[in-house]
Parts: sequence; structure tokens; C-alpha cells
Amino acid sequence: MNRTPSASHWANPARLKTRHLMLLLPLEEQGSVLRAAEAARMTQPAASKLLAEIEGLLGVPLFERHARGVQPTWYGQVLIRRARSALLEIGRAQEEIAALRDGRMGSASIGTVVNPGTNLVPAAVAAIKREHPDILVRIEMDYSRPLLARLLDGQLDLVVGRIMEPAGGADLEFEPLADEPHSVIVRAEHPLAGRTRLTHADLAPYGWILPPPDSVLRTRLETMFLEHGLATPGNVVETSSLPVTVNLLRASDLLTALPVEAVAPYLTARQLAVLPLDLGVGMESFGIIRRRGHLLSPAAQRVLEALRTAAAAVYPGARNRLGLPSRGA
Repeated sequence: MNRTPSASHWANPARLKTRHLMLLLPLEEQGSVLRAAEAARMTQPAASKLLAEIEGLLGVPLFERHARGVQPTWYGQVLIRRARSALLEIGRAQEEIAALRDGRMGSASIGTVVNPGTNLVPAAVAAIKREHPDILVRIEMDYSRPLLARLLDGQLDLVVGRIMEPAGGADLEFEPLADEPHSVIVRAEHPLAGRTRLTHADLAPYGWILPPPDSVLRTRLETMFLEHGLATPGNVVETSSLPVTVNLLRASDLLTALPVEAVAPYLTARQLAVLPLDLGVGMESFGIIRRRGHLLSPAAQRVLEALRTAAAAVYPGARNRLGLPSRGA
């Protein structure tokens, strides 16, 4: 029978030890006490005893036991999420102390959506590496939702993206940078590339490169097709990879919707072209996102400052949005 934890269980949080937390992650990943014990380099009886000790301290069941192994309860999911974040922070603290001891500057992890990942983030990181070559910068490119999940989980220091949903928004700070209208991009020799005027109906005969079905952009593109009386494309390639998209465009008559800035070098080289059509599809403003009230490491703070400086040069109006002084000030 489940027990409600009394105040005495929470009176001394220090009773939970790091060794307790380090068992929870392999238990979730392996779904088995035996395999979790092997991953944690302990015996199965020792792992079972440690799990019972944690549940005894908290007064709630953390895992359901069944014939196939173990599965986290709601209580277990909460503690696992916090444990993962705590262990990541401990690991980062060790990295920073080692960096200070060795005369280095630590590390920072950035998540970015496609558009700023092709111009803003490289510009900011290049500036950082010129001034602080020993800072290790890790960069992940993905959609906003998974990036924000990793930010809230402590796996990322900063995200350049957008807040799509109010859930979790109270735990985040957002500095807006720019809007993101999308255009129809094709190869330079595409049959539609030489036209001076197009309608949405002109796009119907061609296949599309689309983002995965769970993305907001995919939903907006499908809505656009319906609003203009077009059938949802049947000839589709799904990918979130910009290099894959670019090379598919160059090798076929497929269409895609991207911000012009994301493919600017290919447009300049006349390998790709923008069709003369107002697609009517865009995304909300993206910006720099971080956890509210979270103290950034010195390395992550330098990356944040570099992102702000680079944004003022890359995006018109970003200087005012960020509250930076004008160039002549």
C-alpha cells in the first residue's frame, strides 16, 4: 500500500546520497535490477538493498516490480528527472574545477534551431574561440521542443529557439532576436525558378521535403495547402537535417520551405533559388533562452554575451530588442 510521506522524511534531504541517485538512472534505462546493478558495478542484492533504502527514506514506491523487470512510478519519474539534473551539475562542477586548476576556461552547451544555427551561433562561437580558445563549446541542432526539454533537464546551458507552449515557460527567460518567415526554396535550374509570378497552385505537381509530422512547421505547411485548395503532398521526404535537405534540393525538383538566411551561401553561389511566391508560412520570433534564476558558468556566460553581440550584427532590430547601446553610443 502506498504511503504518504511525512514531514520527517523531508526534514533532512542530505540523507539521500549520490550513490542513491546514481542507481536510479541505470534502473530507468535498463528496466531490470540485475542489469542496473551490472551497469552500476555492484551486486544485485546490493542494488536491491539500496533501492529499498531510497524508498524507505522517501516513504513512497519509486518502481513497480513485475515479471519483466521494474518500471518507474510517478514518484520515481520525478526523482529520476531531478537526479539526472543533479548528477549533470555535479559533473559540470568537476569539469569547471579541473578547468580552473589546469588554467582552462570550462565548457558551455548550446542548442539551436536551424536558422540561427547557420549564421548567429557560428558567428558567436567563432568570436569566443578567438578570445578564449580553451573554452569547449558543444552545439546541438534540433527543434525547439526537444531543445527546451534538454535545457530544463540541465543538459544544455542556452538555447537559441522559441518557446512554443506555456508549459515550462515560467522557468525560462527569453530574449527575442528575430522573426522567421519561410520561403519556397528550389534548385537553381528548377522548372519554376525562371518564372516571375507564381501561385500556390503552381506548386501542386512537385514533391516536397518536409519536417517530421510532430513539428509545428509541418502543421503550418499542411494548413497552408488546405487553405489554398491543394491536396496534402503525397510525394514527400521527411528530414530535419539541413545538409540532407540542401543536397536533395540540388539533385531533384523537390520543393522545401526554409528561411532565406538558412541557405544564403547556396543562393549566393546560384546553386539554389527562392521562388517568387509569398508562402504565407512563418514561425514565431526566436531568441536566446535560458533557465530562470540559474547561474551560468563563466564559460556559458561568455557564450551568452557573444550571442548577444553577434545577434546585434546579424539581425536588424536585435540591438534594440536586447537593450544594447547603439553603435554610435
